[in-house]
Amino acid sequence: MAEGGTRRDALSRTARIDLLIVADMVEQRSRVLDVGCGDGTLLRLLAEERGVDGRGIELSQYGVNHCVAKGLSVVQGDADTDLADYPDDAFDYVILSQTLQATRQPRTVLEHMLRIGRRAIVSFPNFGHWRVRGQVAFKGRMPVTDCLNVPWYETPNIHLCTVRDFLALVREIGARTERGIALDRFGRPMLDGAPWWVLNLLGDQAVFRLSRKG
Repeated sequence: MAEGGTRRDALSRTARIDLLIVADMVEQRSRVLDVGCGDGTLLRLLAEERGVDGRGIELSQYGVNHCVAKGLSVVQGDADTDLADYPDDAFDYVILSQTLQATRQPRTVLEHMLRIGRRAIVSFPNFGHWRVRGQVAFKGRMPVTDCLNVPWYETPNIHLCTVRDFLALVREIGARTERGIALDRFGRPMLDGAPWWVLNLLGDQAVFRLSRKG
């Protein structure tokens, strides 16, 4: 437990509070698939704090190696192509943290997540934040912010969206929004359950928990 507390404190200091919020949205001892799990930080946090049965899929060999070295069950794969191979209802939660905007087919990825798991948790940078709007409006250039921190010609992001865009997609695929939280530029939670337009304007990034209707 002490290690978990230390890890939580470390994430707070490095502004990865979005991972703490995601972890708090997951029930104890759930079956979890972390898509685009990176170096396994979230999977390890979930195992220590929530006692989950966690699995991961990661595109980079570098990330897979880090995860395996930590004793995590992670395979190399691409969210755009490999989620189709997972059976229905294989997990309680499928998580996509700061990766949706880098996928080639965000809608298809989200549909597979809700097919594979009872719930989906998604976090992403919000292109509708007032600082982003201001840089486009007054500088006439693609924004560089704490959350979108590389120039347009180097970014892996190919499908940037706003909170409003994301919620419209959720409605189109017939999913339900259970919870939505906006985070400020330092990764701190600002608004839990606020109207979409407030999240869209003030959130530097957002975290949503979704479920299937019916």
